[in-house]
Amino acid sequence: MISYLQVENISKAYGENVLFENISFSLHKDEKVALIAKNGSGKTTLLNIIVGKDTPDEGKISMQKNLSIAYLPQNPVFEENNTVLEQVLRSTSQLTEIINFYHKAIESGDEKLIQKATEQMDIASAWDVDQKIIEILTKLNISQVQQKIKYLSGGERRRVALAAALIETSDVLILDEPTNHLDLQMIEWLELYLKSRSGTLFMVTHDRYFMENVCSAIIEIEDNTVYQYKGNYQYYLEKREARLKEMQANIDKASNLYRKELDWMRRMPQARATKAKSRIENFYKVKEQASKRIDNSTQVIDIQSKRLGKKILEIENISKQFDNKVLIKEFSYKFGRAQKIGIVGPNGAGKSTFLNIITGILKPDSGTIEIGETIHFGYYHQQGIKLDEDKRMIEVIKEIAEVMTVGKDKTLSAAQLLEYFRFDKEKHYSYVSKLSGGERKRLYLLTILMKNPNFLILDEPTNDFDIQTLNVLEDYLNNFPGNVIIVSHDRYFMDKVIDELFIFDEAGKIKSFPGNYTDYQDYIEFQDKEKQKQLKVSVSRPDKKPVEKKKFGFKEKREFELLEKEIEDLNQEKLELETLMNSGNLSNDELHEKSNRYSEILEIIDEKEMRWLELSELQE
Repeated sequence: MISYLQVENISKAYGENVLFENISFSLHKDEKVALIAKNGSGKTTLLNIIVGKDTPDEGKISMQKNLSIAYLPQNPVFEENNTVLEQVLRSTSQLTEIINFYHKAIESGDEKLIQKATEQMDIASAWDVDQKIIEILTKLNISQVQQKIKYLSGGERRRVALAAALIETSDVLILDEPTNHLDLQMIEWLELYLKSRSGTLFMVTHDRYFMENVCSAIIEIEDNTVYQYKGNYQYYLEKREARLKEMQANIDKASNLYRKELDWMRRMPQARATKAKSRIENFYKVKEQASKRIDNSTQVIDIQSKRLGKKILEIENISKQFDNKVLIKEFSYKFGRAQKIGIVGPNGAGKSTFLNIITGILKPDSGTIEIGETIHFGYYHQQGIKLDEDKRMIEVIKEIAEVMTVGKDKTLSAAQLLEYFRFDKEKHYSYVSKLSGGERKRLYLLTILMKNPNFLILDEPTNDFDIQTLNVLEDYLNNFPGNVIIVSHDRYFMDKVIDELFIFDEAGKIKSFPGNYTDYQDYIEFQDKEKQKQLKVSVSRPDKKPVEKKKFGFKEKREFELLEKEIEDLNQEKLELETLMNSGNLSNDELHEKSNRYSEILEIIDEKEMRWLELSELQE
């Protein structure tokens, strides 16, 4: 394999906080590699060093000459007055300028300018590139390419940065948490896109299904050691388990030898002459090996939340809309005890609004919500991370409670809870200001759990958590005796925790489905197959007796010709609508109207193309 890039013995520390030390690995042509390490171990710093945005304390990065790299950082920086298109087309190449000029001409409506821009697009053969840009932005739900960056939400900004990285032609694509702020439909599209994309991929992600479906190799950094696995996530799990078993066996052997050598050291001080020096030196090596610990297990705790009464939560016919956008339409549901419900749906479909209504932050436009007297909500939400930067981690937890009740006559101290959620003892007295983004979110989650709620509501709890933390949280929730509602785009996490789904659509309808996300996907796939069967039955003759094939007469010929013209006109209207929706000149109402017409046209085109195929078969 052709080696594109080599990381050679690099180290990085901030004061006493050592992120990584003397790590080395290589990236090869056309490899698709995921980087796994626990929060706070410097994954983002490592990516920044590779792309030249940071420098290592020691070691170096070597790469093939003229290697091009595209990079999605975790916290992208934008030029606030740039339009979406200008931000995506950040290159200064002539092709970029031509495409940008074309879209500005379309926005102006000046026919002479449009003609000139179209001619330039033809000469430069830029249509394929422009089509790729529009396709990627559309898949990421960015429709107004002339909108300024400063008016975008955090999630939209992140998706624009992702689009810019995907559009850029590069030998190596480096992505830091690419699935954050994507809904499930976007994640599944991105999986297919990255699988089919040529070139090398190197990414930090904690989305386990994403790794399983995309990656051909996984690099794990643990205890300043790099482990490389040539396979997907399932292969990684199997090989990692085998590695840890072997390590444990070696530690056990070293422990037995250490006890014998310790006895020798104590009993024979007179033997410490020159001839025994090598044995004494070896003793300290054995001691170091025997002192190692492998913390690969998750402690199971018997969680005891506040008592649940008979009435949990009853929702009766609630609706909610903002301006003309209907988010929730006439939804009713009666919660039972200990239900674990996952919420899925496209971005902007009203998932967070629904959680805010349940918790009383927002009021519905109509309908009622009755909350049982015994219910105590614990609400983790994306905007809720407000931690005192000057406090130590242990102080933040102890301010809420010194201990947490986890079972009959059993408690968990603040320090024990921190350890349970993978905070090493030496980190307990670290200041909040020194924590990584993932560590802050984990600490914020603990401030929710420490209050001992009996109804947990978690809005995107999996963003920025490492895989070890996700495993702990999954076990915690599986043992949690109260109710849980989770909004998450992590399919693996949802499959392990939830037993029912609320599916949100863009029209404000919420449907419940009994099962996890994979069950739902299987159900949708089954439904699609059944529709295809019904379609085949409807277009085939039901009679068993052979019949003469219908002739392609004048009437059919005329219909066939009309269909060709209608399909051509519809496709032209479709293109015009795409141009309008991407122009940035439409009001919200106009955009909504054009979007509805666009969906309608797609359905009509499908129907007419199906009929065209039927008629074309009659000609044979």
